[in-house]
Amino acid sequence: MATTATSTIEDKKRLVRRLAAGGRGFAEEYGFRVTNNPGSLFQVLVLSVLLARPGDFRRALAATGAFRDAGWDSAGRMSRSRHEHRTRLLRDSGFRTDPEGLADTLGDLALTVVERYRGDLRRLRAVAHRDPARERVLLAELPGVDAPVVDLFLREVQVLWREVAPVADRRALTAARRLGLGRSAGDLAGLAGSGESERLAWLVGALARVDLEKRYAEMVR
Repeated sequence: MATTATSTIEDKKRLVRRLAAGGRGFAEEYGFRVTNNPGSLFQVLVLSVLLARPGDFRRALAATGAFRDAGWDSAGRMSRSRHEHRTRLLRDSGFRTDPEGLADTLGDLALTVVERYRGDLRRLRAVAHRDPARERVLLAELPGVDAPVVDLFLREVQVLWREVAPVADRRALTAARRLGLGRSAGDLAGLAGSGESERLAWLVGALARVDLEKRYAEMVR
């Protein structure tokens, strides 16, 4: 199953330029803005929780968009939503396995963010004093947030929370290995450019899309 598209450093850099050419991370490619405000950060966290669930990634995108369109685009608004409404929306978006439990988790997540951080994940960053290890610990203490969810969230927000870079999630690293771009977030950071957390976020987001959409053949042409 190996798909090695690159052999020289110039080949690698050429492919990196191609992957990052869109100038958007994973979430932004699918219509979710990644900005340093409470609503945007919470939406990215919800998307990360849903993406970490087994199954088609498109249902996670659909559900997160539906929550936003319903007006539950912040922790405060989500915490005031009704359980049965969250359940119905998740079911309509394709979550067939225990949508009630997932609706509970998202409600608890929103309420916890409100109670601990007044609905603003920037306060979590401040409590952690911008220490990446502490930020990971505090994120993992939130309902529904485990290590893979933390990786997905930080993959997106490293463009804003630069202290956490470099971050690459499991799917991005799978694509990187198959395309011959390296085996770690550090490898990808070296190709993206030292200190270029924005370009790195674009790169890892594009790699995750390649793996999720199975576009390897397109990448090696």
